[in-house]
Amino acid sequence: MSQNIYDRPDFFEGYRQLERSRRGLEGAPEWPALRALLPAVHGLDVLDLGCGFGWFCRWAHAQGARTVVGLDLSENMLTRARELTAPGTVSYRRADLEEVALPAGGFDLVYSSLALHYLEHLPELLDRVYAALRPGGQLVFSVEHPIFTAPRRPGWLQPDGHRTWPVDQYLLEGPRVTDWLAPGVVKQHRTVSTYLNLLITRGFTVRHLEEWGPTDAQVAAQPELAEERERPMFLLVAATR
Repeated sequence: MSQNIYDRPDFFEGYRQLERSRRGLEGAPEWPALRALLPAVHGLDVLDLGCGFGWFCRWAHAQGARTVVGLDLSENMLTRARELTAPGTVSYRRADLEEVALPAGGFDLVYSSLALHYLEHLPELLDRVYAALRPGGQLVFSVEHPIFTAPRRPGWLQPDGHRTWPVDQYLLEGPRVTDWLAPGVVKQHRTVSTYLNLLITRGFTVRHLEEWGPTDAQVAAQPELAEERERPMFLLVAATR
């Protein structure tokens, strides 16, 4: 079973304070790049893996999706998602992504934002996602970039004020324990090539890969984002069944 950190009071309280938790998609700087990877959602059956507060689910419904299903392990997340969502628009369900059964050919688009790097059994989930997508269906997801999941030490501040980000055993894949919002958070470190090969060997066609960084306009509007150019924070992937 997945580690259910979002139902830990200390973690959830910290998560609620994040910009992306308070402002939704507009508070996630990578959202414009992710949105550009999405097909036209109107009329599609959409699945969100690790839906959190339901920001993407509500966006997909507003774009005219035929059906929208959001899955999450956390009761805290689902409770908040239901509070923010008009009744009858999105179907939220509690599910462990490590084990969840998905209907064959049930969806045109499967989306996931910053959830898959928590999963130990990602290959098995991708098998189920492939079967759940209709021919030509799309998988679009983001994960923490492997360079970001590899370090177990804080960035080093250099004399010129720049911070370096030492990579710790990048090629050694597996669980990494970190203190993020609360102690003892477990994430699964995988290399970029592993993510790609997991998709390719399951039959997906990878159509876009992006090591995300803020644009000039984003840095101008939010100077604190300049630090995110020191190393990619997110890996964005779009693939077709």
